[in-house]
Amino acid sequence: MAAFVDRVVLHVSGGYGGHGVASVKREKFKPLGGPDGGNGGDGGDVTLVVDNQTTTLLSYHHAPHRKGGNGGPGMGDFRNGGTGESLTLSVPDGTVVKDEDGNILADLVGHGTSYVAAHGGQGGLGNAALASSKRKAPGFALLGIPGEERDIVLELKSVADIALVGFPSAGKSSLIASISAARPKIADYPFTTLVPHLGVVQAGETRYTVADVPGLIPGASEGKGLGLEFLRHVERCAALVHVLDCGSLESDRDPLSDFAAIEAELAAYAVEPTFAQAGHGVVPLNERPRLVALNKTDLPDGQDMADMVRESLEQRGLRVFEISAVSHKGLEPLKYAMAELVLQARKRLPEPEQLAEPEVVRPRSVRSRKGGRGEFEIRREERNLEPLFRVRGVKPERWVAQTDFTIDEAVGYLADRLQRLGVEDELFKQGATPGDAVVIGADDNGVVFDWEPTMAAGAELLGGPRGADLRMEENQRPTRQDKRREYEERKVARAATQAELETERRTGVWAVDQEINRLAGIEDESESESESESNSGSDAETHG
Repeated sequence: MAAFVDRVVLHVSGGYGGHGVASVKREKFKPLGGPDGGNGGDGGDVTLVVDNQTTTLLSYHHAPHRKGGNGGPGMGDFRNGGTGESLTLSVPDGTVVKDEDGNILADLVGHGTSYVAAHGGQGGLGNAALASSKRKAPGFALLGIPGEERDIVLELKSVADIALVGFPSAGKSSLIASISAARPKIADYPFTTLVPHLGVVQAGETRYTVADVPGLIPGASEGKGLGLEFLRHVERCAALVHVLDCGSLESDRDPLSDFAAIEAELAAYAVEPTFAQAGHGVVPLNERPRLVALNKTDLPDGQDMADMVRESLEQRGLRVFEISAVSHKGLEPLKYAMAELVLQARKRLPEPEQLAEPEVVRPRSVRSRKGGRGEFEIRREERNLEPLFRVRGVKPERWVAQTDFTIDEAVGYLADRLQRLGVEDELFKQGATPGDAVVIGADDNGVVFDWEPTMAAGAELLGGPRGADLRMEENQRPTRQDKRREYEERKVARAATQAELETERRTGVWAVDQEINRLAGIEDESESESESESNSGSDAETHG
């Protein structure tokens, strides 16, 4: 089982925010004492912190899913829910945090450096916090929202001043063990060193760190052997030391060919710009200061080989040192030469800037940015040959997640918030008409509804029972147009009824009814009226 892991994919998620509660204070002789629902607690964050005692990412390799604590729900009597417990993850010094696409999110260098990998969800407000002079007793509360969830990649890049590079079994582990207190595993077979080792070297008044990088082979920059796995540990080093094996018994190898092969791999490796190098330029590995250490010169053949290749290496402008990691021959000059390169690199670093007083950023109010400037955006789309308007923005999407759509008053409160933000005005500008589909959020978690501009009226100005919104009721107060349309419909119906009665009279339906009434002994009102009219007419003639 591996004991050293320098690259893992970590699934982190912040804790859920607690729901707010809708509660009404009830005491003796005070059955309705006002809203007293508390707020939900915020979810816990997931934070990465550099710890000098941590040297590997092995624990995250076995347990890659990490989650912060959930916030507690609000309670009555103005009691807020507890904040979720934050989760702190220790990482080695030099850990680089990336997203799934390879973009660098943070470069964690230095003990105590931290980065919030996943923020906890925001807790919902209780009805006590939602009460206002116009909405005195809200019958709803806001829901807590889920925490941030993401996949991140952790890559460990050793923080060292000098890197020892070379073929397997060139003597790098023996060299770092001789000049420092590091004790790597040493043997005479290839790939003895499977993990990078760091050692602290003291040369006079200069102290620096040396990294023993596992053996490289031709094709390492393309992923062969252990190359790509550990070439990243060379990126932070200011200088390199080529450790060449002068006592190799292999007939197809010699120090010059080994040097050329390693140089080719260093040139082919693309150095990744990290935040620590930002502003100073990225120096390729093959262009950094280099020294050459001809190792194993304590052997007779080793000394002869060193004498043969020394002049050729010096002609390339390289400083060459003949050493023996076993007998400690030539180690002191090599240590001081490495110290000189470290001091030169440190002098090139810019002086630390004076810490200025942090600027307090006060965001402008939502009303000053009405219309979507920086708050939201609306895109016109088409679905099933019908127009669709998609609203995207941090605030609208968060407000939708906080809304309990089973309560009409909560839906009305959401409509009021969107109207104050300027969503209604922007929809009008883009040509939206009543009944058009509007989506708030993405396809996977968006909320779709039919747009009704009348929802822009303030819900807090409307009366009604707690938890209700009169705009959601079907028996709304009719408008003037509705009354006029209803009057015209009644007028048309009355005219149709009169025409039907006239048709019945002309076809003789009424005569049949009169005969039935006569046989039943019922006097017909129309006949009595006609008789009275005839009598009055005869009386008038007589008097005349």
